[in-house]
Amino acid sequence: MAVTIASTMANGTTGTLSAAGIGSGLDVNGLVTSLMAVENRALTALDTRQTAFQTKISAYGTVKSALAQFQTALAALEKTSTFGALTAQSSDASAVTATVAGNAVAGAYNVQVTQLAQSAKLVSDGFAATTDVVGSGTLTFQFGTFAAGTFTASGSAAKTVTIDPANGTLAGIRDAVNAANIGVTATIVNDGSVNGNRLVFTGTASGAANSLKLTVADGDAANADNAGLSRLAFDPAAAIGSGRNLTQKVAAQDAKLVIDGIDVSKPSNTITDAIEGVTLNLLALTTGVGPKVSVAADASGVTKAVQGFVAAYNALNTTLRGLTKYDATTKQGATLNGDGTVRMIQSRIDGILGNPVAGLTAGTTVLDRLSQVGITRGTDGALALDATKLATAASGSSGSAAIAALFAAVGKASDSLVGVTATGSTARAGTYALNVTQLATRGASTGSAAAGLTITAGVNDQLDVTVDGHTTTVMLGAGTYASADALAAEVQSRINGASAISGGGSAVVVAAAAGVLTATSTRYGSASGIVFAGTAATSLLGGAPVTTTGIDVAGTLDGVAATGAGQVLRGATGSATDGLALTIAGGTLGARGTITYSQGYAAALDVALKGFLAADGVVATRTDGLNRSITDLDHQRTTVQRHLAVVEANYRAQFTALDTMLGSMSTTSSYLQQQLANLPKITNG
Repeated sequence: MAVTIASTMANGTTGTLSAAGIGSGLDVNGLVTSLMAVENRALTALDTRQTAFQTKISAYGTVKSALAQFQTALAALEKTSTFGALTAQSSDASAVTATVAGNAVAGAYNVQVTQLAQSAKLVSDGFAATTDVVGSGTLTFQFGTFAAGTFTASGSAAKTVTIDPANGTLAGIRDAVNAANIGVTATIVNDGSVNGNRLVFTGTASGAANSLKLTVADGDAANADNAGLSRLAFDPAAAIGSGRNLTQKVAAQDAKLVIDGIDVSKPSNTITDAIEGVTLNLLALTTGVGPKVSVAADASGVTKAVQGFVAAYNALNTTLRGLTKYDATTKQGATLNGDGTVRMIQSRIDGILGNPVAGLTAGTTVLDRLSQVGITRGTDGALALDATKLATAASGSSGSAAIAALFAAVGKASDSLVGVTATGSTARAGTYALNVTQLATRGASTGSAAAGLTITAGVNDQLDVTVDGHTTTVMLGAGTYASADALAAEVQSRINGASAISGGGSAVVVAAAAGVLTATSTRYGSASGIVFAGTAATSLLGGAPVTTTGIDVAGTLDGVAATGAGQVLRGATGSATDGLALTIAGGTLGARGTITYSQGYAAALDVALKGFLAADGVVATRTDGLNRSITDLDHQRTTVQRHLAVVEANYRAQFTALDTMLGSMSTTSSYLQQQLANLPKITNG
């Protein structure tokens, strides 16, 4: 016998199941399993949707990675220096080498080297062993010039090293000086004699203005004799054995060279400021007019940069098209086919590449479209580069600059004393009027009387100084100075050598005019100021020095008040010039011309990519939405699973009851059959 069972499906339709041979041995588990397989279609649908969402999340991870890689590739293209690269070559690299390290211009120069720069080298008397005790106290190194029997501090920071009794040996002094990192190195040279260990001090900076003077505060209180730590004292103007106790084996001297007939003197053999934008490295003396240094455009630089842009874009294009394509043969779309967010990203990038660069000013060469440098787009969206057309566009004196403006963010000021030092992505392309209402100044302190030239130890040698908020105490060298200029150099050297000042990034310039000292901070703006105190203050500056605090630059950009800090003027937040930073190096008050800002293709794309990849950008927003959808499906699954558990329990209860009933009916049937079999048979007749 067969039993037909009706069942309502999860989607609301009605189906039937058949089971043969039902009786007291009813297959309850089999029936329930079959019914629940139908009911579980709701869970299968949820699983299918969740898998699709997870696949899209993975695809968006690929999109994010591709956008980030494209952004990284754009970094070099956003720098104008990438497109204006020059190279320098020397006809005799054994004597002079050259590199381009700045805003150089093409040209050729003859470089004759007549003298190489040297660092000062001081040598001590001999000691029997490196463990011999020299003494304790302090060593103060000063740098300056020595001429006509007089040492004059250059104003470079004086440096002091403390020699404790524990490190008062020859080797200990060497190690202490080297550990201090003060611009002087110490070594021990053994000359092979009985007392052949000599301490050698060498200045790390070359040049005539870096001659060495070594002042000793000896632990035995005798600072100039030839005993104890004072054996290391060296004042080139003092007498031998009485303050000049070291021997100068090498005198500091400048490099001397002739560039195209112009005599040049520099303190180092590495010269960065003779030929603008070119670094010369002097290696040997030369004869005649010297080797030729040629500076020329790097012809391959622009091509490499543009090729890099094309390759980086094509990699991104391939990824995005692969994730959104539709296969007409299989009639299947890729994971993100039809996805609105990816379409928006593609549309934004296409819009940038398809429009000319805004904000470029007219000039001899203005390029504002990719096609002008040989870049075209194919039907598949990929870029192609015509190298010949690019080379033609890059030729000429302004070709590289024009290509730089085509790709990079470029800010230009019409005033030569105004520099555009930052071009933030929040600024909008355009031309903006600059008006300066206040120039930045530096804090200073000017004496009210001529400085006293005599400094006496323990009387007027202590100077307490606060520079730009950093305070320290320095001790001036005792003695009578030859001039106010020499005293000014001493004061500057001591202040700039103090750790509290140098550690805070502050420095001072001390100058003399008619015997009156003026100390000026090297920092501009309202945070700049100098205050003097201590026993030396009155001697140096008189009883009523004039102290002034620096002020910040002020002005407007595009008619909107800008923010000034030191010499830097920044566009107001939220304005069209937000992100622009200008350095106002001087000049007059009032109208100062215009600032022109343009965003080339690489710069504009970078702005768009930053938006796409931001924490609240479209990629993160879309991914978050997909994750929320998965979470919602998890909640739905939990609800469906609870419902199915109830349905399964009901099925089992119903079929168990049916099985019980059928079992009872089977027993009754057997009983009736037995009773019927026992009834007397009725026969005819």
